[in-house]
Amino acid sequence: MNDANAYDLIIVGCGAAGVCAAIEAAERGLKVVMIDRFDGGGATAISGGVVYAGGGTSIQKQAGVDDSIEAMFDYLKLETQGIVSDDTLNRFCSNSPEMLEWLQGHGVPFEASLCPTKTSYPSDQYYLYYSGNEAFSPFKDAAKPAPRGHRAVGKGLPGANFYAPLKAAALRAGVKLLSNTRVQKLLTKGGEVTGIQGEQLRSSIWGAIHLALERWAIKSNPYTPRWARRLRRWGASLHRRFAHRITLEAKAVLLTTGGFIYNRVRVNTEAPAYRRGMPLGTVGCDGSGIAMAEAIGAQTQNMNRISAWRFINPPLSFAQGILVDQKGRRFVNEALYGAALGEAIVESADGKAYLIIDQNLAKKCRLELGRGKTHWFQTAPALLNLWFGSTSGKDVKTLANRLSIDADALTQSVTDYNAQHTDSLGKPESFCAPLSRGPYKAIDCSIDSTWFPLPTLTLGGLVIDESSGQVLDGDNQPIAGLYAAGRAALGVCSRQYVSGLSIADCVFSGRRAAQAVTKSME
Repeated sequence: MNDANAYDLIIVGCGAAGVCAAIEAAERGLKVVMIDRFDGGGATAISGGVVYAGGGTSIQKQAGVDDSIEAMFDYLKLETQGIVSDDTLNRFCSNSPEMLEWLQGHGVPFEASLCPTKTSYPSDQYYLYYSGNEAFSPFKDAAKPAPRGHRAVGKGLPGANFYAPLKAAALRAGVKLLSNTRVQKLLTKGGEVTGIQGEQLRSSIWGAIHLALERWAIKSNPYTPRWARRLRRWGASLHRRFAHRITLEAKAVLLTTGGFIYNRVRVNTEAPAYRRGMPLGTVGCDGSGIAMAEAIGAQTQNMNRISAWRFINPPLSFAQGILVDQKGRRFVNEALYGAALGEAIVESADGKAYLIIDQNLAKKCRLELGRGKTHWFQTAPALLNLWFGSTSGKDVKTLANRLSIDADALTQSVTDYNAQHTDSLGKPESFCAPLSRGPYKAIDCSIDSTWFPLPTLTLGGLVIDESSGQVLDGDNQPIAGLYAAGRAALGVCSRQYVSGLSIADCVFSGRRAAQAVTKSME
C-alpha cells in the first residue's frame, strides 16, 4: 500500500464525535484522515448546538449559577439508569468544565445569558438554560438543580456554529478530509482491523450536486418527507454511477457514523412501536458503521432504545393543559422534557395521545407566540395545530365524542385536574391552569400525527470498553484496531435523551478514543 494511503487513524463519519477525535489525535501527533459521506457535520450541524455541561463551567460561573460535579452526577445517574458505569459517568461529569474550555479554545462560541423560564429551547436572547428534567421530581429531590444546557451562540438552531469552528480546527491541525465518500467495508488481517474500503465521488461537479441534494433533503424532510426521500434517491444513484473505489490502511479505525434512524427496516425490527415517528438527523444515520462492525463480530446493545421528542413548551399554555390517552386518561406530567413526554406517549399510551386545552389557554397561546418571543420552528407548529390540527367541542363530552374516546373518562380527567391543589403527577403549580371555559380543543400528539410529527432518533449502538472506546466482540473481548464513539456506540445518553447530552457525549467519547489510540502507539 502506498504510504500516501496509510494513516495512524481513519475516522469514519465527521460529525461532533469524529471531528473532536480528529483534533485530539492530530494535536497528539497522529496522521489522521476523516471520511464523510457528505462534507461533514452530520446531525450535529443541523441541531440546536446544545452541549450538556456542568459542575461549575466558566459559563455557569459568569451567569451566577452554583453547580457541582456531585449534583451533576446525581442527576445524570437517574437519567442514565446504569447504561454506563459510575466510574465512566463520574469521569464524564468531572471532565465537563474542562470539556467546555476545550471547545471554546477551538472556537466554539458560548454565552452566559441565563434563560429565566423553563422551556424546551430558548429564544435568541438566551444561551444557558435548563435543558432536562433537573427542576422536576424525582430529579430535584435527588440533586440540586442547575441549568446545564450550553447553547452555541447563533440564531435559531446554531448547530453549524458549533461544528464549523471544530472542522476548521481539525483542518488546521493537518487532518485530511475525504468528502462524498461512502465506506462500505472494514479491512481485517489476523483478527485486527487494518483499514477501510469504500467509494468516493472524485469529480468536484458531481460532488457539489451530491452535497446540494442532501442539503435540500434535510430542509424539506420535516414538511415534505416524500420529496426528501426522492432527493436522497437521486443522490444515492449519483454516487453509484460516478464513484470510484478507494482503499486506505491505518493502525486504527474509529467509527463515528451516528445511529440508524434512517434504516427504517432495522427500526421496524428493533423498535416497531417507533417506526411511525419522523426520523431525525441526516441520511448518513443509517447504521452503516454499526453494520460494518457487526459483520466482523462486534456486539451491540440497547438497539431498541429510541428517543421520541414531543415538545409542547413553548407555548407554556400547552404545557398547562393535559395529555390524555385514547381512553381519556391523563398519564404524564406535561411539564417534563420532550423526550420523557415522547417516551410516555409511545410506551404508556400506545402511541395515541391528545393535548386538551380550553378557550383561556388557546387565547393565551396566541399571545405567547407573539413576534420575537419564540423561534419560527416553535411558533409554526403550535399555531398550525391550534388552527388546523385540532378538534373542538363546546364542552368536554362533545369533544370526547368527536375524538371517539370515553366521555366519562375524559370528563373525570379534567375534573380531577381542576380540583387538585397539588398535581398528582408532580407538575409544578406554575405549569397548572384550570380547564373550565369552552370551547375545548384537542391537539393530536400521537406518534403518527399529521400536523404534529414526532421526531425520533436511535440511542443504542456498539458495545465498547468504557475506558478506551475500543469495540467489543460477542465475548466482550476488544477487537484490535477498532474503536467507536458518538451515537454509533453505547454511551452516556444511550438510555435517555436530554438536550445537549448527545453532543457532550460525542465530544467526551471522541476525545477518549483518540487518547486511547495515541496511547496504544506509544
